[in-house]
Amino acid sequence: MKLGAVALGCLCLLAVVSAEVLFEEKFDAGWDKRWQKSSWKESDGSAGKFTWTAGKWYGDEEADKGIQTGPDSKYFALYSELKKAYTNEDKELIVQFSAKHEQDLDCGGGYIKLLPASSGKKMKDFGGETPYSVMFGPDICGYSTRKTHVILTYDGKNHLVKKDIKAETDQLTHVYTLRLMPNNTYEVYVDLKQVESGSLYDDFDMLAPKTIKDPKATKPEDWDEREKIADPEDKKPDGWDDIPATIVDPDAKKPEDWSDEDDGEWEAPTIPNPEYKGEWKPKMIDNPAYKGIWVAPDIDNPEYKHDDKLYLQKDIKYVGFELWQVKSGTIFDNILVTNSLEEAKKFAEDTWGKTKDGEKEMHDKIKEEKKKEEDAKKTDDDAKKGGDDDDDEYDTEDGDDKKEAPKATLEDKAEDEDEKDEL
Repeated sequence: MKLGAVALGCLCLLAVVSAEVLFEEKFDAGWDKRWQKSSWKESDGSAGKFTWTAGKWYGDEEADKGIQTGPDSKYFALYSELKKAYTNEDKELIVQFSAKHEQDLDCGGGYIKLLPASSGKKMKDFGGETPYSVMFGPDICGYSTRKTHVILTYDGKNHLVKKDIKAETDQLTHVYTLRLMPNNTYEVYVDLKQVESGSLYDDFDMLAPKTIKDPKATKPEDWDEREKIADPEDKKPDGWDDIPATIVDPDAKKPEDWSDEDDGEWEAPTIPNPEYKGEWKPKMIDNPAYKGIWVAPDIDNPEYKHDDKLYLQKDIKYVGFELWQVKSGTIFDNILVTNSLEEAKKFAEDTWGKTKDGEKEMHDKIKEEKKKEEDAKKTDDDAKKGGDDDDDEYDTEDGDDKKEAPKATLEDKAEDEDEKDEL
């Protein structure tokens, strides 16, 4: 028992020692010395900027300070460096950050990027075309796009997760966590709660498919795809074709004023024949020779090559935001890149976890006060509208305090007629 306890203790100690924080950013004083603004989009005036602020509501104004996008309809690009280039071979890779869409985002990105050391020479102009390793976080545009992106770069191409992962759309701070594991699985957490997980093989199209339809296969000539056929035993009844589609109306009578000399020989009109059954067709039965819709058989894909390291991201060196926002105002904060999920959870609990309740309380209070102001203004406006009304000057009912409504005079009518003529 003692040896087992010692072994377990050693394993726990090893786990703690092996945990490594590769990048941490709380956006405290001096953050602007650690981050570089990209020159991307500056030449055409479409580059926005990041402002250091806690926003309109927060739990702790100093602790909750992050970087906020602004103004509207701009591109935003900012980046920083990890302590050292990191390759997650046989280790986990966890990236975590918080985003607060204080502006009630209706269209814009809120994701973060991890970039390889090989992009170093391009980081000065870091933008949408700069090669990256991982892109992760919320993306919102109208009601059609409200998802959390997970995009991994493999073999020089970017691959988006095939699952639709939810993104938070309220105006509070939320923490997004992506975990990549050496067993080629991934997990996504929102506010430290797992919202998605799966296999990199199943949920991404990084590899060519294992099998493909045989391009040389052709459908056999005797392959029958008819599910139903005409019953060969069904025969047309005798006299079926002798029944006319129309008949002379038996109730029609020659009009009394009809003149054969003047009007020609009278003929009774025809009507649909109630006995007529239409064109005869044999009934349909199941085809005993039916083989289904032909599909080419699967064969091994000669282009498929297995890779047991889909998770692997080499030499990650930079972390950055590269965004387009129609409606700006998102605040980013508390970024962590590590190889330990426990480290990420602890970091989130020590930052977002300690201020989230206070932030919500302040948010709700501000919203409540704003609603009261709007309700009071509406009441005041309604009262003004309900004041003296010119229509109340006259009354058709008896009453000493009302004047009798004036009657239209002939002169008024004449003026009205003149106005109609002018129109």
